[in-house]
Amino acid sequence: MHGIRITILAAGLAALATPAQAKWLRADTENFIIYSEGNEKSLRSFAENLQRFDETLRMRFNLSDAPEPNRLTIYLVPRGVDAGRLVTGKSGSFIAGWYRPDPEGSYAISHRENVVIKGTPQSQQTLFHEYSHHFMRRYAGAAFPAWFIEGFAEYYSTVDFTKDGKAETGKPVYARAYGLLTMPKIPAETLLLQQPGAMRNSGQKDVYYGRAWLLTHMLYNDASRAGQLARYIEAINRGDDGKKAAVDAFGDLAQLDKDLNRYMAKPMTFRTSSEPVAVRGKVGVVALSAAEDALLPLRLERISAMRDDARIAKVRDDLKALSQVHGGDAGLWFELASAEWEMDDDKRDVAAARAAVDKALAIDPKHVRANVLLGRILTAEVEAKADPQPADWNAVRKPIALANRTNPDDPVPLYAYFKTFLDQGMRPPPIAIQGLGRAFALAPENIATRVSYAFALANGGDFDGALKLAQAVAFDPHDGGQGEQLLAQLEAMRERSKGRTSAADAAADE
Repeated sequence: MHGIRITILAAGLAALATPAQAKWLRADTENFIIYSEGNEKSLRSFAENLQRFDETLRMRFNLSDAPEPNRLTIYLVPRGVDAGRLVTGKSGSFIAGWYRPDPEGSYAISHRENVVIKGTPQSQQTLFHEYSHHFMRRYAGAAFPAWFIEGFAEYYSTVDFTKDGKAETGKPVYARAYGLLTMPKIPAETLLLQQPGAMRNSGQKDVYYGRAWLLTHMLYNDASRAGQLARYIEAINRGDDGKKAAVDAFGDLAQLDKDLNRYMAKPMTFRTSSEPVAVRGKVGVVALSAAEDALLPLRLERISAMRDDARIAKVRDDLKALSQVHGGDAGLWFELASAEWEMDDDKRDVAAARAAVDKALAIDPKHVRANVLLGRILTAEVEAKADPQPADWNAVRKPIALANRTNPDDPVPLYAYFKTFLDQGMRPPPIAIQGLGRAFALAPENIATRVSYAFALANGGDFDGALKLAQAVAFDPHDGGQGEQLLAQLEAMRERSKGRTSAADAAADE
């Protein structure tokens, strides 16, 4: 009876996954990989607009327009509530999209609902907001306070393009109008010095986002305050106290608050680029294979679950069932191995994870992420030994090195290779630190890579470089205080180093 049930399930999955019913498409641009269930025409148009948006930001900040070697992956689900369910695991969430600088690769999830309250569609605003966070983390090496991180993302979320492709920047965020006009105002000083997490309820957070956008808009567009934002950011990056930096740049903060309130009552101006923004490179759109199409929703569920064992266990079980249909797909076995490996230690079946990753590599020996995962599984096996030998650690590094050779522009194998030396209890050799530096250059938004690289620089005596890396995330409202902790640890390391140097100099003088 059990065998009959599996056969029926497999037949049902096969019927659902036939090429005729495949629904997920993939769009490739110079800077993005986009997955969507929409039709090809709408996805192509969306991809072109997103590429234009990236180009608009690059022109605004004088960045290179070379193709991005480590492209951002974006998933578009049908509705905002679908994106919210993915991030929270339950229905009814107000979250309509999100961005995660994940150690396995940064990605964003948004939706395709073209609801227009006023201005640009909410789906476009959601994704442009999230991509602005990614853009700031990846390309702006400076430290930014929390209000500006959110104000920047809100300001650029409403970018739109005319029929001939000219960029319109600085349009109002109408979705914030209710909070700005009807809720109690957050004073400018509070906005400048308080984290959004300190807001007690969703209404206050909405006002915080709205006031952050309004202040950003005023500083970008009010001629009487030209240059103030740049001076403020420079002071923050020198390490000036937040309030001192604000007063020195903006003047009296009570007056700033009054000016901000008056600015809200004025007609909002926006800028239109003098020339159309071109879509660089080709935009390719292809349908996923039947296996990829069936697999993608499960991958989305896995990467969104974020250590939720119950959700991951369900994904794992669904992947096992899907393997009855698509057992010849390396990606499926990698996803199954990943789901098993991401379970808590007491629930993880290491043998099952190893068997699944071995199947993936038997089908595709150069599967980059499967080779990295094999290295991690081998690490656990080596650490369980009573007396690990150098040859054991060489075996750990072998699949990771193959992954790096297969795709030198993937930061994950580079970081994994570096980490094997820490796991072994060794000081990483120069080649591993160089690889870590390359991983950081490819994905500076990855906190784990940033932290490791900062400590590697500090251990090598480059405290200025290490502290600069920490300062860039010290105020980030999304990282749970990791940046501030990193900054404090590095400052302590520098002070200890000064103490050792002073003691050595004193000993030399004796």
